[in-house]
Amino acid sequence: MNVMIVGLGSMGKRRLRLLVENYKESCIIGVDPSSERRKQVIDQYGIICFDSIHDAINNTSAVNAAFVCTPPVTHAAIIQVLLESEIHVFSELNLISDGYLENIGLAEKKGRILFLSSTFLYRDETRFLIRQIQREKTKLTYTYHVGQYLPDWHPWESYQDFFVTDVRSNGCREIFAIELPWLVQAFGKVSGVIVSKDTISSLSLPYPDSFLVLLEHESGHRGQFMVDVVARIPIRHFEVFGEKLQIEWRGTPEQLWIADERFSEMQKVDLKHEVSGVDGYHSYIVEDAYLKEIEEFIAVCNGKKHTAYSFSDDLYTLALIDRIEGQRE
Repeated sequence: MNVMIVGLGSMGKRRLRLLVENYKESCIIGVDPSSERRKQVIDQYGIICFDSIHDAINNTSAVNAAFVCTPPVTHAAIIQVLLESEIHVFSELNLISDGYLENIGLAEKKGRILFLSSTFLYRDETRFLIRQIQREKTKLTYTYHVGQYLPDWHPWESYQDFFVTDVRSNGCREIFAIELPWLVQAFGKVSGVIVSKDTISSLSLPYPDSFLVLLEHESGHRGQFMVDVVARIPIRHFEVFGEKLQIEWRGTPEQLWIADERFSEMQKVDLKHEVSGVDGYHSYIVEDAYLKEIEEFIAVCNGKKHTAYSFSDDLYTLALIDRIEGQRE
């Protein structure tokens, strides 16, 4: 398979590294307007790089699939160009619904795959949580807090130099877009939302840096979801409880506990697998899930699987985030 990586920033490099390590038979090319990024990738991986998609398509063998790893506000136009060129598309989080309906229709017309990243649906911990919650017949309540100080997201550059400063693709919005798909899959669609938001830091941001959201699900389950870009020590802390089930998860595969009718105390869950990480990222960032997404995308392109999370599914998620942010009532 000939694969194009569009955007050679942090996520592009991650996808590139995983492809090089696990799909050695693939021909991989990179695209980025930055000569510095292109040089870094050429020096490290020895692949061919171009400064534009058009040059890459016109000067290489037929490209089968592309990974769009550029800032979210650029995705719609790039996806359109790739689909018009009859290339299967893997898109990182879009955060903005621009061009969704047009590109969904274009993918169908061209017979190409339009695949959207939703990494937490591929985490072993969240898959375990979804299974346990979906099989529970009694009502459940949960609390979930996800936060990390925004300047620590990309410590190698200023937080004002990448897309989380843009109000349309802001840091809190990204956290919501990462977490809500698995929460909705576990607890059901949302019927009611109450939001309290504030700015509690000295960060120069055009949006609130902390949210407290009460979610009422159609299933009857309820939850309190806290999101921020302020927490100086990164936190991911989830607890769910009901009369017959209690689970606690603190963000890593090793920090997952469950109690149900059979136990009088919390029992550690053994997911029985080794977890890979990468230097420079917090232990909450588990590489396995990113590789599983790539495997799923390739399987879908080969007609062996169906997309687990679609652009149509994401329209629901983005509309819910808009409601939380107050952009749409």
